[in-house]
Amino acid sequence: MSDTHGYLHPQVFKYFAEVDEIWHAGDFGSVALADELEAFKPLRAVYGNIDGQDIRIRYPEHNLFICEGVKVWMTHIGGYPPKYTPALKPHIRQKKPQLYITGHSHILKVIPDPSLQLLHINPGACGKQGWHKVKTLVRFQLDNGEIKALEVIELPD
Repeated sequence: MSDTHGYLHPQVFKYFAEVDEIWHAGDFGSVALADELEAFKPLRAVYGNIDGQDIRIRYPEHNLFICEGVKVWMTHIGGYPPKYTPALKPHIRQKKPQLYITGHSHILKVIPDPSLQLLHINPGACGKQGWHKVKTLVRFQLDNGEIKALEVIELPD
């Protein structure tokens, strides 16, 4: 999930009931929202450009980790294959994540990058603020180094 901008849709809990963790790609909009997610499930996150110091001291700008054998890089502003943010492109080549998750644009995109052997996911925005017309989430499974069962979820108004 990404770009909640202070709004947590109540159906998030329904769609994330069976997940092991929730990942938020920035622009929380409030500490209360982060607290609510953390109280529900373990949370991995990065801060976004609208997030204040209260969020920035809690979450990093870039979160690089391994989960179920998959190397993941999550950041809020990162570009898309093959037009990654210039400052990050050499680091992506060096770190070689299999899964690259960004937010910021409010545009849902799932794009494989065969040249870097990674899958890029931008889950779109699930908050009310912004120009997007549909609130979206992405849910998937990581299993023994593989990304499986990817689903796009559209939240009702």
